[in-house]
Order: sequence, then C-alpha cells, then structure tokens
Amino acid sequence: MTDLSPLQTRVEAGIAWLVLNRPQQRNALDIPTLEALHVRLDACERDPAVRAVVLGGSGRSFCAGADLAEWAAAEARGELESYGWTEAAHALMGRLHALDKPTVAAVNGSAVGAGMDLALCCDFRIAAASARFKAGYTGMAYCPDAGASWHLPRLLGSEAAKRLLFLDEAWSAERALGAGLVGEVVADERLVETVVAFAARLASGPTFAFAQTKRLLRDGAGRSLAEQLRAEQAAGLLCGRSEDAAEALRAVAEKRSPQFSGR
Repeated sequence: MTDLSPLQTRVEAGIAWLVLNRPQQRNALDIPTLEALHVRLDACERDPAVRAVVLGGSGRSFCAGADLAEWAAAEARGELESYGWTEAAHALMGRLHALDKPTVAAVNGSAVGAGMDLALCCDFRIAAASARFKAGYTGMAYCPDAGASWHLPRLLGSEAAKRLLFLDEAWSAERALGAGLVGEVVADERLVETVVAFAARLASGPTFAFAQTKRLLRDGAGRSLAEQLRAEQAAGLLCGRSEDAAEALRAVAEKRSPQFSGR
C-alpha cells in the first residue's frame, strides 16, 4: 500500500480491499479519489483473481461525502456547477452498483452524504457499533445527488426514507440495522474479522452464478413477471454451462462440498 494514495488497495484470498485513505479529511470524496476508486473497480471486474470486493475507510470515518473544500474552491472560481464532481461521482456510483462481483461495505465510522450513498451501492453493509449514518443533504439546503433518493425507498420504504432525508438525523448503527439500512452490526473491534469471514464466503462461492443473480435482481424491478422468467431462463442456461456448475454436479455425485473456481 502507498500511504500517500487516496485509495489503499490489496487482493488477498480472492478478496479485493479498497480502503479510502484520506483520514484527515474523514475520507471525503474529491475528484481524484472518485476517479481512483472507479479505476480500481474496473480492474477488479476484469481480474479473475478477484471474487469479492470490500470497501472501507481508514481512520475513524467511513466517508464524509463530498470534499467541501474542493467544492468551495470550485465555487470561488465560479465553476461549482461545471468542475466535474457530480459527473465523476455518478460514474463511480453506477460502476459500483453494476459490478458483477459481490461487494461489501465495511462501515467503520460515519457515513455521510455521498459516503452513505457509496455504501448503499454495495450489495452488503456491515457496520461497526460506533458507525453513524446521515444523509446530510437537506441540512445544507440541498437534495440528494449521488443515488440516495433511488436506494433509500427501496431499502427502507418511502416514509422511513423521507424521515432520514427530510429530518437529516444521524442514525446509529442499531437504528440503521432496525430500519434495514445495514445487514449486520458488530462491536468495533470485531468489524474487520467479521468482514473478512463474510467476504471469504462470497469469494469461495460460484462467482459467475453470483454475477447472473446480481443482474437478475438489479434489472428485475423494471420487468414483468413473464419477462423476468425469460431472463432467469437465459441466465440459468449460462450458469449451467459454467465450470462451477459441472463441479457442483460432481460434488453431489461424490458426496462432498463443491470447490468453486468462480468460472
């Protein structure tokens, strides 16, 4: 890892760790960080050695959202609406949400604004007990701009989403768990080991089948049942031709657990 980089990366045992590394700025997202993360996600998608992705933050915060110092500098230049943050953020959120490989947000501290949205784009969210979630938009007389208005109603329901957005409350990890914003809360000192174990399960699974399942879940909301059944049939045929499907059948015949390769 390079400590001066805004993003620390490593791949271990099939798991790519992408750790935001601007602790003095609470891991706020400036354009270089957005672009670095996007590049690494592209690389993870291409790399067959990567079978799961974990997104985390260094220091005491997960991510404070947009880098307001960068915003202020752009405003001083008269370029706030054109300097490119929104475009870079939208491209990143789309890339993360569309990633075929399973993704896990390890929320170690505060997740605010676009930082919360980054976690929402992941398939799974595991939070430390000290984590806090805050939309942060209406408190600045602003509106969601990085996907919260799309994710939150789907995760929480309409009224709970409005409560989080309109009242701009900081939700504790336990409240987030109760509302369905995260899937698990653990003691701070157990966050890393819990995420490692969870991601390892994903990384040892049938990666190709996971990808087809993610696509079905992602696209199914816009289809009729008949259309979704046809999509499931097509995806099932692809899965059936995979190396992992052949291994699963062998394992059944040999009465053992399958050893998936991800292909």
